[in-house]
Amino acid sequence: MEYEPGSLKYAREIVAKDPYAQFLGIEAVEICDSYAKMKLTVKPEYCNSVGRAHGAIVYGAADQAFAVACNSRGEAAMALTVTMHYHAGAQVGTTLISEAEPVSIHRKVSLWRLTVKTEEGILIATAEGTAYHR
Repeated sequence: MEYEPGSLKYAREIVAKDPYAQFLGIEAVEICDSYAKMKLTVKPEYCNSVGRAHGAIVYGAADQAFAVACNSRGEAAMALTVTMHYHAGAQVGTTLISEAEPVSIHRKVSLWRLTVKTEEGILIATAEGTAYHR
C-alpha cells in the first residue's frame, strides 16, 4: 500500500516503521499533525562502557520522533540540523519516551523541540531540530 509522502498516514505507516526504527525496536505511541511520541526500551547491546544507553541510541530515539512529526504535516521533510544536549543516563531496561513538537513552522523550514525522558519523567536529553520541507 502506498501513501503520499508527507501525509499523516505516510508518517504513521512508513516513517514510523522505517528499517532503522524496527531494528532498534522504536515504537509509535502517538502520532498526529505536527507531533510524535515514540518509545524505546534500552537493551544491553545499546549501552556504552559505563552501562548507560549510548548517546547514539538516545539520539536515534529523538531523531525518530523528529522524522515522524516533520512528515506528518502533508509535505515531505528532511532534517537539516539537530543539536542534542544530554542530561542523564539511562540503564538497561529503561523505557525512553521521545517526543517532537514544533517551535515554529515556515514555508520551507521548521524548528522542532525534541525531548527524551524515561517513563517516570526523568529528563534524559533535549534537542532542537531544523527540518527542510520540499
